[in-house]
Amino acid sequence: MSRFWTLMSGLHQLAGPVTMLLYPLYASVVAIESTSKEDDQQWLSYWILYSFLTLMEMLLQPLLEWIPIWYDVKLIAVAWLVLPQFRGAAFIYNKFVREKLIQRYYPGIGGNDHKSSPNGKMKNKLADLISPKKSS
Repeated sequence: MSRFWTLMSGLHQLAGPVTMLLYPLYASVVAIESTSKEDDQQWLSYWILYSFLTLMEMLLQPLLEWIPIWYDVKLIAVAWLVLPQFRGAAFIYNKFVREKLIQRYYPGIGGNDHKSSPNGKMKNKLADLISPKKSS
């Protein structure tokens, strides 16, 4: 019975890095090589959220040490973000980042209105700079 618990403990410790890093790294490489934009959004969103989670975990480490199930909660949350059945990272991005931040502060990004986007303005300024001025 002791070997069983040792094995389970080892699998539990291995589940975090596999779920949080190895599978997302593999899936990110596959997403880069595919032509679909949806998987790119999923994995870019995942890495943004994982970075944010890691940063918050570093800042709140003294508090999180007192929560004995923190690692399990984090593992379940990251599994929800990672697993393709749930696409949690893309859901969080679409629900909170896109709706709250992008549409409020950067309304031209993500839409078809290229003239109001920063790239559209930049292209117009560059075209005005390059093209000769007509004298009136």
